[in-house]
Amino acid sequence: MKIRVLLVDDQSIIREGLGSLLRSKPDIEIVGEAENGQVAVELAIALKPDIVLMDVRMPVMDGVAAIRSLHQKVPDIKVLVLTTFDDDEYITKAMGFGAKGYLLKDTPSEELAEAIRAIHKGYTQMGPGLFDKVMLAHGTVEPEPSPEFDLLTPREKEVLELIAQGLNNREIAKALYISERTVKNHVNSILSRLNLRDRTQAAIFASRLKG
Repeated sequence: MKIRVLLVDDQSIIREGLGSLLRSKPDIEIVGEAENGQVAVELAIALKPDIVLMDVRMPVMDGVAAIRSLHQKVPDIKVLVLTTFDDDEYITKAMGFGAKGYLLKDTPSEELAEAIRAIHKGYTQMGPGLFDKVMLAHGTVEPEPSPEFDLLTPREKEVLELIAQGLNNREIAKALYISERTVKNHVNSILSRLNLRDRTQAAIFASRLKG
């Protein structure tokens, strides 16, 4: 079963390039293209893709407004932002309105494909440095003491720290010399023990602990 993707970008050359790159992946299918957020919402409702790959700045309706509309109308469709803009306000609003990931357009094609696969499985993805940028911009948040943190094993605490640094499962596996399957098990255990929804919440939790 292929992952069905809708491409949204106001520049046709970008859509063509992304389409060419992603069509080379055997497990990804491009089901449509849109040049602005309004068309993206209409096509998403009609085509019901698994993932919408969404730019931010576009005419008629920008990506953030489109994400909000999609989350309200078709909440099962996951949105991955792919843009040149790393403004913390864009990131915060996009994630707050329901986006599952935020990447920059200089992301290598294989990493983009991996991010699409991860979001399709229910994970969240943020480009290198973007999470820290948002946390610095909202640095007034006080760390919250959490007795649940003490329930984590030493290895789970290591995995949580690496999640907070923005590493994906493959990178964590390499850093700790364990398998990706083991990392996935640790991540699931961390989310369960701490009663967190996803990796983004786990990263925020870890950053708050560090103060």
